[in-house]
Amino acid sequence: MTAGVRTVQDEGRTLREDAMTISLPIDTEANALLNRSPLALLIGMLLDQQVPLERAFAAPYELARRLGRDPDAEELARYDPDALVAVFSERPALHRYPKAMAARVQALSRAVLEEYDGAAERIWTEAATGRELLNRIGALPGFGDQKARIFLALLGKRLDVRPEGWREAAGHYGDEGAHRSVADIVDEESLGLVRAYKQEMKAAAKART
Repeated sequence: MTAGVRTVQDEGRTLREDAMTISLPIDTEANALLNRSPLALLIGMLLDQQVPLERAFAAPYELARRLGRDPDAEELARYDPDALVAVFSERPALHRYPKAMAARVQALSRAVLEEYDGAAERIWTEAATGRELLNRIGALPGFGDQKARIFLALLGKRLDVRPEGWREAAGHYGDEGAHRSVADIVDEESLGLVRAYKQEMKAAAKART
């Protein structure tokens, strides 16, 4: 997940482009962690519910600061549950619901440890198709269908993880030029566009009830 210029495959077409990175409107070091640690990126996506997006994706960096090292699946999987809750609850809390989210992060870490030997990146590097990748993500604790599609779109759009059929598997979150999720955010402007889209969807849903 390093920056640079390289050739990538996208649905059979060879494209030469700047290799993308995660570039959210959060602290530079928090972005750097998301780019070097696949587990941190998964944790950020997991925490992205019922809190502002910036808080969710900055939380893995604060977790790493409190642990004294980058998140590690084996360490988190075997961490004393009460002690991990204490880490999440330390002010400022890592999430609005620190106890519940500590348990979810531990469950996610156990799945990564048991299914992928602790190497979170294997979830996508070993997936042959977009559908397989969607199924792998969706099988993770805390990842429902929508979250799995958003994360798949994030991998494809921001990190060039593009197995055959990835856009189709991501659904409308994979649409090029869209501003529907974290997969489409690269700065404050795009964050605003995504928030506007979400507000439109909420208003439309409310109007139907």
